Amino acid sequence: MVRGAIAYDSRSTLIVMRGTLTGQRYVDDILRPHVGPFLNGLPLAIFQQDNARSHTARVAQDFLRHFQTLPWPALSPDFSSVEHVWDQLKCQMPSCHFVHDLELAVQDLWAHLPQDSIRCLINTMPDRVAACIAAGGGPMRY
Repeated sequence: MVRGAIAYDSRSTLIVMRGTLTGQRYVDDILRPHVGPFLNGLPLAIFQQDNARSHTARVAQDFLRHFQTLPWPALSPDFSSVEHVWDQLKCQMPSCHFVHDLELAVQDLWAHLPQDSIRCLINTMPDRVAACIAAGGGPMRY
């Protein structure tokens, strides 16, 4: 499993994890060492995450109360710019026979993802919201 955060002019380090992601592990291995410092370096940042069980766990919500977060509607991956980043990276992934090779490949792709690609995805947010409203909350083209 990989985790990473994006912002208009930056991105976090990519975190590669094996095993189950519990709420406590999410805080200990992702939020506290990586996301917290990343957000602290971004004045006026608003943190967005989906409603995965580890994200909504009480321990994670307690940690995140120190940051401004965006409430997230259920079943709405089209609103997440980082989900579109993952789609881009998946299309570029080479075939790997070993987990270690896969981890190295995804880290290399993340490191070389043009920041302009991230900006373009973030800039489409108003269009994605409008498309969702026009679709009455149903499926849309994004």
